[in-house]
Amino acid sequence: MVVRTLLITIGLLSLIFGIIGLFLPVMPTVPFLLLSAYCFSRSSKTLHNWLINHRFFGRFVKSNDGIPMKTKIIVILFIWASIITSAVFIVKTSSLKMSLFFIGLFVTIIIMIQKTKTDY
Repeated sequence: MVVRTLLITIGLLSLIFGIIGLFLPVMPTVPFLLLSAYCFSRSSKTLHNWLINHRFFGRFVKSNDGIPMKTKIIVILFIWASIITSAVFIVKTSSLKMSLFFIGLFVTIIIMIQKTKTDY
């Protein structure tokens, strides 16, 4: 029950960050939506179905053939550039900097475990 609640909370926060990323050019959208989809798939069938079938967000997370490796690399580079920039120039407290680091690490892992698209 605790893990389910934690996954739903992470999924909702990630969804909020993804929505914010639509409006802020520095913040990525797709990795946060992928993280939300992953968390919801492990915790709430209702939230997962809502996200997958959403008329706008669904197209970002539906992919049967995987993510091209080049896209994974670019997304991860942008995530870490955003996190490092935020940690150096915006965030002042060590605890928030550590939170940024762990969020970045978690999102990087989620992106890398997604199926990689092959061009055969």
